[in-house]
Amino acid sequence: MVFNRSLLAKAALGPAAGAVLMAFMAAGAIPAYQMYSVGLAAVYTVVVLSVGLLAGWSGIWSVGHPAFFAIGAYFAAYGSGHDWTLEAVILGAVATGAALGAFLGYAGARFSVLYIALLTLAFTTVTLELVNRWSSVTGGDQGVPVIQLRSALGLGTVVGGGTDAQYLAVGAAAVVLALAVPAAASGLRMRLVAAKSHPLAARTIGIAPEAQSSLSFAVSAACTSFAGVLLGLITGFVSPDPFSLAFGISLIAACVLGGVGTVLGAVAGGVYLTWNPSLSSAVGQPQPVVQGLVLVAVLLFLPGGVVPFLAKPARSVLRRVQRRPDAPRPTTADVPADLLPLRSPSEAAGGGPVLLRLEHLSVGYGGLKAIEDASLSLRQNEILAVIGPNGAGKTTLLNVLSGLTGNGRVSGSADFAGRPLLKARATARRRLGIGRTFQHAEVFSELTVAENVLCTRRRITARDRAEVARLLHSVGLADVADRSPAELPFGLQKRLDLARAMAEAPRLLILDEPFGGLDAAERALLAQHIRRLHADGTAVLVIDHVLDDLFSVAHRVLAFDFGRTIGEGTPDTVLQDPEVRSSYLGTVDGRERLPARGGDRSMIRLHGVGHAYGGVVALRGVDLDVRQGMVLGVAGANGAGKSTLAGILHGSLEPAHGDRETGGVVRTSLAPEGRALFKTLSLRENLEVAAYAAGITGGPLRERLEETVQWLPPRLRDRLSASAATLSGGEQQMLAIARALIVRPDVLIVDEPALGLAPALVDEVYDRLARLAYDGLTVVLLEQLLSRAMSVCHEVAVLHDGVVAAHGRPDDAAFAALAEAAYFDGGVTAAGTRADTARASQVN
Repeated sequence: MVFNRSLLAKAALGPAAGAVLMAFMAAGAIPAYQMYSVGLAAVYTVVVLSVGLLAGWSGIWSVGHPAFFAIGAYFAAYGSGHDWTLEAVILGAVATGAALGAFLGYAGARFSVLYIALLTLAFTTVTLELVNRWSSVTGGDQGVPVIQLRSALGLGTVVGGGTDAQYLAVGAAAVVLALAVPAAASGLRMRLVAAKSHPLAARTIGIAPEAQSSLSFAVSAACTSFAGVLLGLITGFVSPDPFSLAFGISLIAACVLGGVGTVLGAVAGGVYLTWNPSLSSAVGQPQPVVQGLVLVAVLLFLPGGVVPFLAKPARSVLRRVQRRPDAPRPTTADVPADLLPLRSPSEAAGGGPVLLRLEHLSVGYGGLKAIEDASLSLRQNEILAVIGPNGAGKTTLLNVLSGLTGNGRVSGSADFAGRPLLKARATARRRLGIGRTFQHAEVFSELTVAENVLCTRRRITARDRAEVARLLHSVGLADVADRSPAELPFGLQKRLDLARAMAEAPRLLILDEPFGGLDAAERALLAQHIRRLHADGTAVLVIDHVLDDLFSVAHRVLAFDFGRTIGEGTPDTVLQDPEVRSSYLGTVDGRERLPARGGDRSMIRLHGVGHAYGGVVALRGVDLDVRQGMVLGVAGANGAGKSTLAGILHGSLEPAHGDRETGGVVRTSLAPEGRALFKTLSLRENLEVAAYAAGITGGPLRERLEETVQWLPPRLRDRLSASAATLSGGEQQMLAIARALIVRPDVLIVDEPALGLAPALVDEVYDRLARLAYDGLTVVLLEQLLSRAMSVCHEVAVLHDGVVAAHGRPDDAAFAALAEAAYFDGGVTAAGTRADTARASQVN
């Protein structure tokens, strides 16, 4: 932790305010009957702070803190009756609270917020029952007095219920507030927030969410137990009444009112808890009613709490004064010239000893083999690209290296730098020298850009901050270091994910689809970063579907399909392997010819359609015409924009740019990628839900059901009462298509119908789709394998990087070559595009 003048000044505010308040108390400026309330407000401030920071930093909402409050108070009562010193009582209460809190935090880390709340609720219930039954120590319902506690350090004797206890409470609260300020700027808070925001990504940088939850709960419980000691001293008497479950609810309400996770919010919450009885008396209403009304008003009008609401104007003024720069546009100038390599990796082969070796690696989930008997090696200072179609096992491979396989069964061997890897915990692999990025830039949204990288350190020093500043400068993020990641476009979030993985100079950097969702300038910049890492001696393993950019940085390429290694070579030779090529393009079989296309009526027409998700461009300038009676195939690699196009054609997704027009009233229906079935419902209920959503009930519903069921294969017609979860993948796909058919659509859109299916099931699904074409239904097939789309469609549009790179008829030999080039690298020349347009006009 780095202490600067600003931080020290903020930390000094608590003790200064406490000193002023105690001076007023000593001078008699505060009436004697109000001094008790001041002391009680100080105690409640500590409790609200401990509950609020636990919720704000760790995401744990606890209703168990009344039990910790009671533990501290009864420690004070027991110590008072057995001649314990003040320090012994505080130490015992704090240690007991910390131990119990650590246990609850660790046990609850594997559960959701609801289950943690239930766990802490049970803890409070058991504690209160113990208080009532252990009457020899607690006095039961009658309570027990706190007479006095003598200080072993020569600080005097604190009499229960006396003014000294009130001064002690105010001073202690001031010290706790002072300690909370630097804690908010520390690596501890950053790691707690990181574990809360994204537990999976946190593990890859060495943060164990269970340990963080245990630590945060222990500290919070210790503070609350300490506050319980203060409560026993200022009241002079301890009974079970103040520690009820209702008080636990009141604590949460006070946290929300003041502002969850804020230091000043805790002060506001403590004051509210203290004077809520007086407010209730003033308005003549019971405390629960007043408290409920106040909480509802805060949630409706000040959802962030009173303190954050009042701080907004100050932050607005500060922003105008500072005038932070806008997010920079990506250019190669973002990387300092002296950090760019002189040669690309493709011009210099990687070398050095073997850093990573996998042999006979297999990963299974239930009956599914995600990886089967795969082997690979990676040398130090080498860039290895892993390619393959969607579902090939690439991401599973990265998860094995990162230790994120979940419940998967992993067999085989993996050695990293001469050490066995598979038995190492995910959090330990960062220390071994493995860094990782994620496909969707999984950043910690509640931390700033700089804090996203700083949280990789356990203790933050001035040197750490300087190193992080240099790292952010190297990736072009120095100007946005104090911003929230949510304020940045997707390209800069990708750079942040890369910077976090690069922190602490890992020996192996694993990149999961780093080029996905980036425009050409951002991809070129990312390639420069990867080359720089290679020049610095870092080994890189990277997977991606943007093959042209991927091949521009790779030394060697390994091809995967169905969890197996199917080919290996250099970037300029690997796609010449027939098995590798067919894994992307597929193979054409002898399918029955499609019926002649119906009429020329345009069912759906797209003009210049574009779409983006938070800065990620999915489609740009798409022109497409879906005509009546045709089977239109849209082929493209994973990430090309097919599912976005499916949503726009369906009408469930509004394009950000361009127009979608229909030729009159056109009913569309979508069978989405992944099927999206209701697994707990029966086959019949899945069909009925779709019909109800379309307003079909009664007799028409029975008629539609009978008609749709006839489309299903006999083995499904006889199992309409079975759960959808009991079906095989192919059967689930046919049910998903049937669910889309029950509304009698004019246009059926099927997204990746063959995904994850065995070849025999693929043939069955496509044969049934072909029958729909014979019935005159207009069908749009979105397909990853180009050859399959070419074999079952009247026309095919090839999507590459969100652009229609080729469009034509499969029986056109010239188009087939053009489509293959467009699939891999979007390599359609202007002349090719004009020729394609001419052919398309002839088709029309």
